[in-house]
Amino acid sequence: MGEKHLHDSHPDIVKRLKRAEGHLRRVIEMFDEGRSCVDLAQQLHAVEKAVEEAKRTLIHDHIDHCLDAATNGKGRPTDVSLAEFKSISRYL
Repeated sequence: MGEKHLHDSHPDIVKRLKRAEGHLRRVIEMFDEGRSCVDLAQQLHAVEKAVEEAKRTLIHDHIDHCLDAATNGKGRPTDVSLAEFKSISRYL
């Protein structure tokens, strides 16, 4: 396997995802409790937003890192950075 890929934002993203995981577990319990569909939809929306924010942070950090590396001539060649940028932009 290749070298470990870690950005400064990754620990914060993991924290966000762990909170979302706990929230999702609570929503599942709410189903078992027979909570209203409105309550469930509201809580699922909150979980969805938390995961979306974690994804957005990851993608923005990656883009910043790749653009900085391409601009400053560090790391990968520009064509590789551009290909990665195009690839990850599908998930925005």
